[in-house]
Amino acid sequence: MDLFPTTWAALRNAVAELPDEDFARPSGCAGWLVRDLACHLVIDAQDVLITLVTPAQGPPTADAVTYWKVSGTPPAGQDPLDALTVRLAAAYEDPALLKFHLDDVGSAAHRAAALADPAALVSTQDMVLTAGDFLSAYVLEWTLHHLDLIAHLPGAAEPPAQGLARTRQMLEKITGAAFPVSFSDKDALLVGTGRRAPTARERAELGETAARLPFVIG
Repeated sequence: MDLFPTTWAALRNAVAELPDEDFARPSGCAGWLVRDLACHLVIDAQDVLITLVTPAQGPPTADAVTYWKVSGTPPAGQDPLDALTVRLAAAYEDPALLKFHLDDVGSAAHRAAALADPAALVSTQDMVLTAGDFLSAYVLEWTLHHLDLIAHLPGAAEPPAQGLARTRQMLEKITGAAFPVSFSDKDALLVGTGRRAPTARERAELGETAARLPFVIG
């Protein structure tokens, strides 16, 4: 839970520092431009706010790891919600408006997380989990989307090292796959989630795990 504010602030700052022209560049999410990803982050922030004020009765049915599901089919950007996100993002027209909205809602989500009781039970997506586990799960969301944000933006700020390390740990627990120690945390996440193909050397080091890639987390 302690990494939620660190990774979320880093991601929001990375968006805030982008020049306007970068919003029309592709992101690491299939079918989405950077502006589409930024719009998705507004929706994510809304999800955090909604979930933290949706109390639930116990016992918990999920934690920070089991919150996530794994599939082997990467998104193609054709899902109805994905398509809606693209239309919403285009409606902003001026990137400054999108930056403002993300800062506004994102800051509120940041404050709500800081005020949340980690032990309180909340409900989202038909799951019951502690607020602490819910916010911890979002460390993976922020970190992977930070990598998506900068996928085609050389020189943009990287995700925090602690967030990369924690997200790698979560990915390994979610999938039951251990990535070679020779892989950096960033490379383990990019290759493991199908954000880039493994090199021949990496594939050899992955062994049997290579045949299970990609791990699509959602």
